[in-house]
Amino acid sequence: MAINLKKGDRISLTKEAPGLTQAKVGLGWDVNATDTGSAFDLDVSVFMLGANGKIPDERYFVFYNNLQSLDGSVQSMGDSRTGEGSGDDETITVDLPKVNSAIQEMLFVVTIHEAETRRQNFGQIRNAYIRIDDAMTQSEVVLYDLDEDFSRETAVEFGRLYMKDGEWRFQAVGQGYNSGLASFVEKYT
Repeated sequence: MAINLKKGDRISLTKEAPGLTQAKVGLGWDVNATDTGSAFDLDVSVFMLGANGKIPDERYFVFYNNLQSLDGSVQSMGDSRTGEGSGDDETITVDLPKVNSAIQEMLFVVTIHEAETRRQNFGQIRNAYIRIDDAMTQSEVVLYDLDEDFSRETAVEFGRLYMKDGEWRFQAVGQGYNSGLASFVEKYT
């Protein structure tokens, strides 16, 4: 049975899902009917950070142009350009034992591609969520439904997976930003 989180909640994956080694992080959303004249293209990015809060090497930034981390522990299953259909729109797999020991946290950020040009924002998105499944047992471990109204934001940090006291933990973040992918890259490199 999945643990449902609210914004800011944290759990220990090590305690709640003993034996979890292969995590499947699914992110999803639906687009409201809009009249922006352009299709929506939401992109998931994973920023793998060291203890200093920075990416130790650009290959620890996993996104649509770099589908796998340097250590091979994090892999994007590809960019869904439409987000149509039911279920996860984008999926990231995380092989927890394989994560480089220099990596202390992973941020899962969703940005709207060309949001300003296309006049799009997260106020036009509904049913957004992030969930973590145990890929080996196919069971859902944790679910965070982002039920906040992001009326103007063009990027949202959905959640973070981090190491603390030798345990992998997850935090439901739900923080919106009025910026694009480039500002996150600048912040974490």
